[in-house]
Amino acid sequence: MIWVLLLLAGAVAQDVAAQEVSALMQEPAVQAALDAAKRNEPQTIEDQIRLCEVPAPPFTEQRRGQMYRRMFEQLGLRNVRIDAAGNVIGERPGRQARPNLVFSAHLDTVFPEGTGVLVKREGAVLKGPGIGDDCRGLAVVLAVIRALNQAKVETAGTITFVGTVGEEGLGDLRGVKQLFNDTLKGRIDKFVSVDGTGNGIVHIGVGSFRYKVIFKGPGGHSYGAFGMANPIHALGRAMAKISEFQVPASPKTTFNIGRTGGGTSVNAIPFEAWMEVDMRSADMASLMAVDVKFKAAVQQGLDEENARWGGRGKLSVAVELVGLRPGGRTSEDSAIVRTAMGVAAALGQSVQLREGSTDSNVAMMLGIPAITMSGGGAGQGAHSLGESFDTTNSWQGTQRALLTAIALSGALAR
Repeated sequence: MIWVLLLLAGAVAQDVAAQEVSALMQEPAVQAALDAAKRNEPQTIEDQIRLCEVPAPPFTEQRRGQMYRRMFEQLGLRNVRIDAAGNVIGERPGRQARPNLVFSAHLDTVFPEGTGVLVKREGAVLKGPGIGDDCRGLAVVLAVIRALNQAKVETAGTITFVGTVGEEGLGDLRGVKQLFNDTLKGRIDKFVSVDGTGNGIVHIGVGSFRYKVIFKGPGGHSYGAFGMANPIHALGRAMAKISEFQVPASPKTTFNIGRTGGGTSVNAIPFEAWMEVDMRSADMASLMAVDVKFKAAVQQGLDEENARWGGRGKLSVAVELVGLRPGGRTSEDSAIVRTAMGVAAALGQSVQLREGSTDSNVAMMLGIPAITMSGGGAGQGAHSLGESFDTTNSWQGTQRALLTAIALSGALAR
């Protein structure tokens, strides 16, 4: 009975939110902004392509960041600047400074320097690395600003628009950490990230630990020095143990050895071998449990290899934490989630609540209302060279982002 009551309460709250958003949509300025978002979608898609054809490899987002800064300036944002981490920031003041809604997307991609970034069109489909993740989010953020300006929407609170760095891979959320810990410390009341494609809303932040493990020894000739401990053998022992981990399906907990390396020649005992390991869970207790097992497996691999050869050419191991993403959760019953769901319902769109690892993780960990929303359209092959984005009805995602921004910024100024 308790669960039934909770479900009914959630449904009622969502209905109320949808009714409130529907009332907001009757405002002439809001309707004009929604019309502008749909009308401007060809420009939004052009922005998406233009941004995507400027490389933004991990840790080298500067060129795309400078372009984004110019776009912010052209759209009339105030106090446009780039902070110490490389985040691009611009403000659209409301009637009051607070609440301050940060509305963001990430500048970086997973693709290394030298990756071809030319975007190809095939009818309604765009193809190119990063075209959905997160060139779509960056373009939608610009579209929200443009529509607000064209409709002369004045919000009660301020919206701070941001293009963040370091969301992908070993970037370790460094951009959004900079925002919360320094650049905008104490001045963020709500946080929204637009990331990827489709209709999802992420309200559970999946935490992660990422390590680089390096086994080292003296090395030597494969024949002449035979009998010495081998770093690659130790690595293999540890990897075999990790591969046998049993982890819970719920809460979903994962582990992955993503990269390995080491050695100099087929006829040389290596002096070094390494691996990079990623472990994730939305539940920090489960994440900590697999972390303990991982560290034990590494130590066992080292000890077994040293024992195998009687300590000759004794190995050592270094376990370096290279990524720490905090986990967190924004309740389904929170105002920010109810509002985002209400926006979708008011627009006649279907959305799904999800979990994921995004820029919103940091805000969730700090207890600041936060979600990550998808940017509409349909994407395939994220993080691959064959990534694509179907623009069919992508304007619906733009409208959803726009209306969410208006609703969360304290609605309209009076």
